[in-house]
Order: sequence, then C-alpha cells, then structure tokens
Amino acid sequence: MKKEKREKNTGESAGKSSGKVFLYILLRVLVVAVMIAQIWNQNWNNVFLCVLTLILFMIPSFVDKQLHIEMPTTLEIIIILFIFSAEILGEIQEYYLIFDHWDAMLHTINGFLMAAIGFSLIDILNQNENFSMSLSPVFVAVFAFCFSMTIGVLWEFFEFGADWFFQTDMQKDTIIHSISSVIFNPEGKNVAVTIPIESIVVNGQTWNYGGYIDIGLVDTMSDLFVNFIGAVVFSVFGLFYIKGRGKGTFVKRFMPKLKKKQLEENAETDTFENSRNSGINTKE
Repeated sequence: MKKEKREKNTGESAGKSSGKVFLYILLRVLVVAVMIAQIWNQNWNNVFLCVLTLILFMIPSFVDKQLHIEMPTTLEIIIILFIFSAEILGEIQEYYLIFDHWDAMLHTINGFLMAAIGFSLIDILNQNENFSMSLSPVFVAVFAFCFSMTIGVLWEFFEFGADWFFQTDMQKDTIIHSISSVIFNPEGKNVAVTIPIESIVVNGQTWNYGGYIDIGLVDTMSDLFVNFIGAVVFSVFGLFYIKGRGKGTFVKRFMPKLKKKQLEENAETDTFENSRNSGINTKE
C-alpha cells in the first residue's frame, strides 16, 4: 500500500515537473519573440523589459540552488506567470490600459504571495536550532500580513521614484470629477465643501476631461488596498493551517521550505557544535 502511494506521489511529482518545464520553455520563447519584435521596432525600453523578464525568470532557480530553498511547483508557476503578466502583458502589450483591473489583480496576487513568503520565513527559521522560536499562530499570521504590506509599500516607493526621477508613469493617473476641501469653505470653518470639476486650464489650454488629473494618489491607495486583501486572505488560511498542525495541502502549495539535504547538513553542524562544546566543558 505504501509502495503504491509512493509511486503515485512520484508520478504526480514528475507530471508537475514536466508541466513546469514546458511552461518555462513556452514563456521564454514568447519573451524572446516579443524582444525580437521590439528590436525590429527599435523600442529599446521594451527590449530592456524583455531582458529583465528573462532575468527574473531565473529567480526560482537561484533560490533553489544558491539558498537551498525548495519552492513548491504551484508557487513557482504562479511567480513566473506573475512576472510574465506584469512585464510582457501589462507593460509591453498594454494590458494595464486595455483591462481596467489588470493592475489590481496583480497587486492582489502579490499581497497573497508575499504573505506566503512571510509565513515561510518563520517556518525556515524554526527549522534551524540556532534561530528556533516558539511563536503563537496569531503572531505568525500578523507577521506574514505585515511582511506582505511592507513589500507592497516598498513597491509603491519604487513606482514613485521611477515616476519622479525617470518621468515614467508607473503610478497611473485618475480623473477626479469633484474635490472636497475646507479651503473652499466661504466661512473659513473646518467643514469640507465639495466642488464639481468639469474642465481645467493647463498652460492656457482648456482640458475637457470632465475633471482634473490625480497624479498617482488614487492608484497608490488602490494598490495598497488590494494588496491588503491578498495579505489578509493568505494570513487567515495560514492561521488555520498552523492551528491544524500543518494539516491540509492548500497552504503547503505556496510555502517554500529548506531542502532536506540542507536540513541534514544543519543538523550535522548542530550535532558537531554540541559535541565540541560538551568536550570543552568536560575538559574544564
């Protein structure tokens, strides 16, 4: 019975691995094809994005080989699809403009994934005796949530910096149709007065956009809000996962872990250190 179960798990693992390899090859071919088209059109900014995408595709392999951290197949597939969706589809194919909620979808997924990585950091530290901690499930969930939100905030800093220093438009603008402020209160009281906006004048020209252009604030807050939703969802799943003592497979699909070989090496190192310390104490 155990042998059959082992063979079944081995077959499923091989199937997932072959599917992952196929996806990697397919996406790389698509990125190279897009890059060739951008070179032909002499759009060097998009060529840079294609090169960046190919580099980012190597992150899972780097984490696996250099950091000895095993990434679940589900997590790895979502990460490479996320990168492809953000850079190739979002930026080059302009999905951010074609589909209203493309950016919101990606930020929600980002919040979800970063919370998963936050959980994994605690789990990986707990597997090392030198950093072993006894933390309540609620604390771990809060840490994962805060980790995800911190990454979200840092990303918004990056978008602001890119827009400020390189004149990009990563923080998408929004047309605001009215504005509320205490400045417009004729009596000078601390009561906001709402004024509708139909047109604005810029450099002597009237812009009839039905409002004024908000420079990124609405986009930033919307991104952080959907990141918040993704972080909360995974944190709740993770909380029940820990309380259930690791039962269930859904959360495991998103949590990286140390490789068994690395765990064994850590255990051997700890055993050696303990033996050496015991020998020193005995001599004393």
